[in-house]
Amino acid sequence: DRNPTPVDTAKVQPGTPHLQRVLTLRHIMFIALGSAIGTGLFYGSASAIQLAGPSVLVAYMVGGAAVFMVMRAMGELALANPGAFSEYATRYLGRWAGFVTGWSYALEMALVAIADVTAFAVYMQFWFPNSPAWVWIVSVLLILLAINLTKVKAFGEAEFWFTLVKVSAIIA
Repeated sequence: DRNPTPVDTAKVQPGTPHLQRVLTLRHIMFIALGSAIGTGLFYGSASAIQLAGPSVLVAYMVGGAAVFMVMRAMGELALANPGAFSEYATRYLGRWAGFVTGWSYALEMALVAIADVTAFAVYMQFWFPNSPAWVWIVSVLLILLAINLTKVKAFGEAEFWFTLVKVSAIIA
């Protein structure tokens, strides 16, 4: 049976591995919001605003709201039935949908990660013009690796604070 069921902690034997729900609603909401506010909003919006005017911000808000709602729904699915996005697609849409979802998500994450670390290096070279880009890229990758190797709750807290920084930058 591929459908995961919640673990009744009263029946789990000591030493037996089991899933625990440690992310709070605050974590889920800010992970969704942080996903909606991507690096492209900061890096790519300047040229878009220059070309089309401030109405681009309305398009960003509409697109961001759509992404936020989808990420929020995915967060609710993850709370109800822990698993990967491709498992949800397989369960509700079929095996082919699960296969395509899994591989397209992996490819998209690889491309977005490359774009994000490159944008971070560009930002840092603005403040530190004589520094090589690879130093910033390796630094970000090591920090993200460390965060992802910690417990899920630490990941949720890191996402919360990173999103808070993004929101503060937008407000400023």
